[in-house]
Amino acid sequence: MITLLKNAKIYDPAHQKNGVKEDIYIRNGHIIAKPSDTEKINETIDLKGKVVMAGAIDMHSHIGGGKVNIARMMLPEYQEALRYSEPEAHICGPHCAHHATPSTINTGMHYIEMGYTAAFEPAILAINARQAHLEMGDTPMIDKGGYAMLGNDDYFLRLLANKADQKTINDYVAWTTNATQAIGIKVVNPGGISAFKFNQRRLDLDENNAHYQISPRQILQSLSRAVHDIGIAKPLHVHCNNLGAAGNFQTTLDTMGASDGIPMHLTHIQFHSYAAEGDKKFSSAAAQIAEALNQNKHITADVGQILFGQTVTASGDNMMQHLNTKHANPKKSVIMDIECDAGCGVVPFKYRDENYVNALQWAIGLEIFLSVEDPWRIFLTTDHPNGAPFTCYPHLIRLLMDKPFRDEAFAKLNLDAQAMSNLTSIDREYSLYEIATMTRAGAAKLIGLGDRGHLGIGAAADITVYTEQDDKEAMFSKPSYVFKDGELVVKDGEIIKVVWGKTHTAKPAYDKAVEKGLKDYFDKYHTIQLDNFKISDDEIAQDGRNQVINHTK
Repeated sequence: MITLLKNAKIYDPAHQKNGVKEDIYIRNGHIIAKPSDTEKINETIDLKGKVVMAGAIDMHSHIGGGKVNIARMMLPEYQEALRYSEPEAHICGPHCAHHATPSTINTGMHYIEMGYTAAFEPAILAINARQAHLEMGDTPMIDKGGYAMLGNDDYFLRLLANKADQKTINDYVAWTTNATQAIGIKVVNPGGISAFKFNQRRLDLDENNAHYQISPRQILQSLSRAVHDIGIAKPLHVHCNNLGAAGNFQTTLDTMGASDGIPMHLTHIQFHSYAAEGDKKFSSAAAQIAEALNQNKHITADVGQILFGQTVTASGDNMMQHLNTKHANPKKSVIMDIECDAGCGVVPFKYRDENYVNALQWAIGLEIFLSVEDPWRIFLTTDHPNGAPFTCYPHLIRLLMDKPFRDEAFAKLNLDAQAMSNLTSIDREYSLYEIATMTRAGAAKLIGLGDRGHLGIGAAADITVYTEQDDKEAMFSKPSYVFKDGELVVKDGEIIKVVWGKTHTAKPAYDKAVEKGLKDYFDKYHTIQLDNFKISDDEIAQDGRNQVINHTK
């Protein structure tokens, strides 16, 4: 069966197509070249006046695993009524209000309603990876994948402390990636989560973990090298030290040089862009961070924009989450650990535009978005749900594309925060081409998804069609059509068919001899056996859902 999308106005940065009018042909879930005159076109959809992009990709969103599930359970008062109790039988209704921690089913439905066809969980604790995959496997409509957390686990820290060679570390990182069915590797507060357990409350880049006597810089150097050496496309995903602390921008600047030129990705960089100037000892360092990003071509970043309203912060950085419990709203929190391999902190929070710090955080994120020159190296995120729910993305896109709307919002902020920001002096407005770059082509390139994020021949037919409007929030909130793997699943903003996406992984080669030391360690310290730690393809791809796709170079 061949479907023709006629008169498409295409924004496809991967092929330098900026509003180019072309026809798109779909067969067997992929985009194909124009068929011969003898081949039958089974369905034609005229897209005259429509904007066509590849399906959007959220490269950092907490959608599965321990933290977000704790958040779902601890905040029943902020859970929406279960709209999709039986997804296979469901036809979607109108958009509901924003909710910080939607269920697995609602997560998939909300994403596809906005034209997103993939989302990646950025913090899979290796010992808890099976639960993360089970939750993502219960998320319909979209493709999934995740980044396994290393750099605070005891086994890795012992390797570094004992001066293991790089090959040994590479084999351990590759083994972990395979065992957890991840597509990338993440480090959260390098060494700091571990240090918290030894009563350290802060850890700078060149300060030693009190127990292992190794520094965050050493951790970043070894992990970034390992990810590069074993052929994982996605650069090391780095949550810098000193998240949220006034003056932390210097740590962030120093971190950019910690990998010795090897690519690294700095995540939710807004939370790491704070200076300590002014009477309140909290100010914006967005200009310094943006300038450094513009200069350091081996560094990419996503923003982690905050938006005002109720949410819940869920982070592996238990060092900072423990500190933030005093700001919890409502007054509850969970700080925990699994098998002493990492951390977890869940703290509800409400961002307010009348609050000085919150208002300046909002402005800092936008300053970074608008000051980083290359949209291929900056990515649209709210660190869902930490900065705001992912359902707020259309609002954020309008802030980036519409300066009068942005200035109007800025005028409502805390006046002291306004005085500390230069946001209104930035005239830049993102174009549709730049939005397509940061939410489609750039994200796919960063993660290593060669057949996603673009509309070229052979690409998976993940396609989103919008009706062009001056109000970009309305435009990006309700696509006219969404195709997932060639099937029409959304029409006029409503789901008309339920499908199940794929699971994207990387499976780099490693020396199987690494398992001898790991087995001894598991037998001595863990409550799970080594063979039960490893996740098979069959455990993920059940009942025809969530086929595993390997993207190793």
